[in-house]
Amino acid sequence: MSRPAAHIPFHAPCRRAAFIRRIKRFTVEAEALDGPDKGTVLKAHTNNTGSMLGLLRPGGTALLSPAANPDRKLKYTLEGLELAGAMVGVNTLTPNRMLYAAWRAGAMPEMDGYGHFRKEAKVGQSRLDAHLTGDPGDLWVECKNVTMVEDDVALFPDAVTERGQKHLRELMALAATGARVALFFLVQRPDGRCFGPADMIDPVYAELLYEALDAGVEAWPYVAGVDETGITLGRRLKVVAP
Repeated sequence: MSRPAAHIPFHAPCRRAAFIRRIKRFTVEAEALDGPDKGTVLKAHTNNTGSMLGLLRPGGTALLSPAANPDRKLKYTLEGLELAGAMVGVNTLTPNRMLYAAWRAGAMPEMDGYGHFRKEAKVGQSRLDAHLTGDPGDLWVECKNVTMVEDDVALFPDAVTERGQKHLRELMALAATGARVALFFLVQRPDGRCFGPADMIDPVYAELLYEALDAGVEAWPYVAGVDETGITLGRRLKVVAP
C-alpha cells in the first residue's frame, strides 16, 4: 500500500542565481541569472553553519527562495546548490519541517500510531527536535541535514561536530531509560544510495553513532528531492555496517 507524499513548498517564486561566495557565516552572494535585475549581486541568508563541503563552487547554480517577511534585511534564503546537474538542499531547518510534514501526511511508517507531535521538546537538560506520543508510547527524534555523498554513500557530518557528539550521548542515555529514540537524517541530494557516518571527517561521531545504534537508538535516513517548487520526501536508505 502506497503512502501519501510529504512535500514542503518554498515561498514562490524561487530564483536561480550564480553562486559567488560566502562572505559571512550566515550570508552568501550570488548573481541573478534572469529577471529585470539580471546580473545584480543578490545577498541571501544561509542557516547552514556547516562546511557545505564540495558545494560552494563559484559559478554554480544557487536556488534562492524569497523571504516570507518582506521587511527582512536579506530578501532571500539559500535553499540549494547545484552539483553535477542536481540540486542539493542546504537549508538546515528542512529536516525538522519535513519530519513534521511526514507525520501529518502519514508518509513514514516509523511514526504510525503517534497522534501527537510536539516540536522542540525538553527532556532532562536537553531539548530534542520532536516528541511524539500515542498508543505506542513516547518517541523522541533528533533531526540532521545531510549534504555530502561519496561513492553513493550519504555521509554525516561534513565537519567535526562536538554538538552532534553531545546529542548522540544524550540519545543513548535516553534510550537506556527504555524510551524509543531515533535520529532522522534527511539526505537532501538524489545520489545517496545508502547512509553512513563520515568517519574520515569526524571519527568520534562515527564511533558514537554505531555505539548509539547498538544501544537501541534508531536511524532513519531518508533521501529528498529538491526543485524550485520545494522539497519532497523520498525513499529510506540503508545504514552501512561499520
